[in-house]
Amino acid sequence: MIPTQRTWRDALLLILKGMAMGTANKIPGVSGGIIALAAGFYEELIYSFSRLDIKALKLLFNEGFSAFYKRINGHFLVLLFGGVALSFFSASLILDYFLNRTPKLVLGTFLGMIVASMFYIWKDLSKYSYREYLSNCIGMLLGLCLLWVNPGDENDHWLFVFFCGMVSIVGMTLPGLSGSLLLLILGNYILLLVDSVNALFYTLTDLLGGNGWGMEDPERRRLLGVLLFFTLGSGAGLVFFSKVLEIVLRHYKNITISTLVGFIIGSLGAVWPWTGKTTQANEGLWKIATTPHKSFYFPNLGDTTTLNVVFFILLGAGIVIVLEHYGKQQTT
Repeated sequence: MIPTQRTWRDALLLILKGMAMGTANKIPGVSGGIIALAAGFYEELIYSFSRLDIKALKLLFNEGFSAFYKRINGHFLVLLFGGVALSFFSASLILDYFLNRTPKLVLGTFLGMIVASMFYIWKDLSKYSYREYLSNCIGMLLGLCLLWVNPGDENDHWLFVFFCGMVSIVGMTLPGLSGSLLLLILGNYILLLVDSVNALFYTLTDLLGGNGWGMEDPERRRLLGVLLFFTLGSGAGLVFFSKVLEIVLRHYKNITISTLVGFIIGSLGAVWPWTGKTTQANEGLWKIATTPHKSFYFPNLGDTTTLNVVFFILLGAGIVIVLEHYGKQQTT
């Protein structure tokens, strides 16, 4: 049942849910769709997304904004995405702080979240046949190929940024599939979800503080341009790509999901905390694999830093387990 009216308490709660979903969308391995499912508004979210179509545009031009707003369940979307926008500023500043100071702990948390998410997605497949296992292996190979090519390289070309925006929206429509993880794999996670969002935050802060737009800084202009094309790509992905994905999942759900799971598992090197070139700090460690860009090591389990990272890996997995358990309770 889609609500038609909300009290101010309902509106405030929806904004807070939007903040939780926006924060989740910035964390690789956690999908905003999981938050929507766990918090009990996933059905309304998909309903509202499905109303963003040609008919809605015709209503906008022929009958005005009011009819368009009513069709797309605008009150819900405005409150929800208002919360998402607020979380983007706060979460990006927090992530930026910890990525610069404790990168291994952050990557460890991400790794735990991703592994736990992949377990639950694979567990929920309705059947297992050679097609699913073959698709899983193909996805793993694709993920490994991406790591071999050049993991983590930023690309601020507007076409690629637009494509990243389209990809990132998947996390809102598919519980369990993280759009931010895909951005991490594509190499634009920090650029799009940390640096560019922070640039907008600082611009708004300067404007409200009476210091102008701060547009004389060429780096800020570049980041704001990146954010613009990322936002446009996200909107295009919401309208078009989500519908294509819905059709594919309707007809080839198991094969699609198993391929995506394999792809993400094959790309786990993107968040493996123990990487780098062969330096004195890495001497004596067991090298797992080497790509043209970096080496992957098995950590020294007797080291205090390693134990801290392992704790954060377990913490990340625990967060996903709790969210998954709560989400199951909401649907039963």
